[in-house]
Amino acid sequence: MSDIVKVAAVQAAPSFLDIDEGVARAIRYIEEAASQGCQLVVFPETWLPGYPNHIWLGAVAWSMQFSVPYFHNSIEAGDKYDCALAEAARRNSIQVSMGLSERDGGSLYIAQWHYGEHGEIIKRRRKLKPTHVERTVFGEGDGSDLMVSATSIGRVGQLSCWEHLQPLSKYAMYSQNEQIHCAAWPNLALYEGGAYALSHQVNNAASMIYAVEGGCYVVAACALVSKAQQDTLCQGDALREQLCPVGGGYSKIYAPDGQSIGTALAHTEEGLITADIDLALIAAAKTVADPAGHYSRPDVTRLMFNNKSQRPVVSFDEARGVVAGLSNDTPDDVEVADAIDS
Repeated sequence: MSDIVKVAAVQAAPSFLDIDEGVARAIRYIEEAASQGCQLVVFPETWLPGYPNHIWLGAVAWSMQFSVPYFHNSIEAGDKYDCALAEAARRNSIQVSMGLSERDGGSLYIAQWHYGEHGEIIKRRRKLKPTHVERTVFGEGDGSDLMVSATSIGRVGQLSCWEHLQPLSKYAMYSQNEQIHCAAWPNLALYEGGAYALSHQVNNAASMIYAVEGGCYVVAACALVSKAQQDTLCQGDALREQLCPVGGGYSKIYAPDGQSIGTALAHTEEGLITADIDLALIAAAKTVADPAGHYSRPDVTRLMFNNKSQRPVVSFDEARGVVAGLSNDTPDDVEVADAIDS
């Protein structure tokens, strides 16, 4: 494995509520990144079929007009769109971190799917806790979604949007010696000038701090709002247009020292942000500060991390014969007790 890896962040408006066009465009960006010698390309949050800006623009009753189309334009694991993305990764020998709305049965999830350069699935993860009104659309992930994967280009992890404001989730990731972090962001145009916490200044800072705290590279992919998407969502309403302006693309790549590196685009411009990253520089950052290693104080503060999948239904065999009421000590009880005692 070479220490030098070329990475790309996609900055583009989604093909909102058009999954066929969206996947076709995603494949073109995958091909473009590969043609530039990139070994990893990162897409924004729910870029397929587009971030649901409508949930921020009116009452739930008003935004319901988009709910059914959004559901049907979301992707299921193993469907033809999933297979097309996997094949694009394989054909172009590139790893892909795709931000998408995942449909599983009757529920949707904010997901990031990590495809390997051979077309294999390295990781499917879900956002642990959708933010604010996102919870009117999406369900939650679990601890199994906080995982760093060993790959041919290094140890790669993923988080979405304001998961980068969750100290404990970040710490769980840092503890796994992440080297390359895929940060998926929606557009940063919403409420521009009216809600500073949603601004590019704050959210780019969150990505930068992740790089410094984690001693890793952060590839932060950010979407933007196109005029066509604004027209679809705002329907000529002046107030909604003010709340959802055109633009908002602020993709960045950060080094372990917090420095912004690589190419740049204007916030209204579509394309790829690219950079050559040197994994050997991580050692220098870790020597100074490794918050989940030599710079920690586990005798003072420790994280208890449940990395188990929490499905709502499991078979009797999977539950290892433990049925509620038959035992006072469930496997989880025992694990928690062991963790406290250690």
